Amino acid sequence: MEHAQQLPQGFPWRTATVVIGVVAALELVALIGIGAARLAAPVRAHATAAAHAGAAPAVRYETPHVAALPSQPLRPRAKLSVLVLNGNGVKGAAGAEAVSLQTLGYGGSRSQNAPRHDYARSMVMYVPGYAQEARRLGRDTGVRIVATLDGMRRAQLKGSQLVVVLGGS
Repeated sequence: MEHAQQLPQGFPWRTATVVIGVVAALELVALIGIGAARLAAPVRAHATAAAHAGAAPAVRYETPHVAALPSQPLRPRAKLSVLVLNGNGVKGAAGAEAVSLQTLGYGGSRSQNAPRHDYARSMVMYVPGYAQEARRLGRDTGVRIVATLDGMRRAQLKGSQLVVVLGGS
């Protein structure tokens, strides 16, 4: 039987193989880390959106695009009744907002607690026919979300045409 020739003792084959293996393993770990970071960003964004959607009220946040509103004059603030709902859990927030609306000239502003106190954002909702007035109320109060009334019955409005739900921001 023939035996393999003895390799020269001057070249460390085993050491070179181990070093190359370690470098390759480090490159693999780095590539996996980069790939995980690139995949995690969309997953994190989706999870954040899902978490906000779970905490959000049953209200459409986007106002549907309306081509042209009929040209009717804007109703005066004094003729509008606003219901302010405390949806953020801060004691007295709805009452303070109702008083603020009365100083702006809105008539019949009243306040009460919302069914939940975990609204992430404040919003203005309106009954059909009061979209222009709701947008003006949104500008007056600094609330950017304006949508049609959803999730409330007319009896719960107590005669109001506009509803402000106070959220965390």
